[in-house]
Amino acid sequence: MTDHPAAHCPAPTPEEGVEVHTHAGHLCMPEESRKRAARRLAIARGHLESIRRSLDDPHVYCVDVLRQIKAVQGALDGAASVVLRGHLEAHVATAATRGDEQELVDELMDVLKYL
Repeated sequence: MTDHPAAHCPAPTPEEGVEVHTHAGHLCMPEESRKRAARRLAIARGHLESIRRSLDDPHVYCVDVLRQIKAVQGALDGAASVVLRGHLEAHVATAATRGDEQELVDELMDVLKYL
């Protein structure tokens, strides 16, 4: 778990625009990034369920399964890219004005190990 729980962040008000959104001192994931990542994950979930069902067929072809797995990986990579871009635009680009540049750099270095 991270120190920046997005689940508890309020939606931005119109006067906030594209500014950094916080809740209880934590940075929040931008709403557009959340929506776009959720759409990509829904696609990945659909592909994954299709693969799981195809494995019930004793005549399924290995290469077809591998292609579908690759499609799921692509959808997951796409979701990760959306989240990363939102984080860079909303939080990293504004870190100097908040004074938490080092914390965000350390956090990103840790997360990038998994991408």
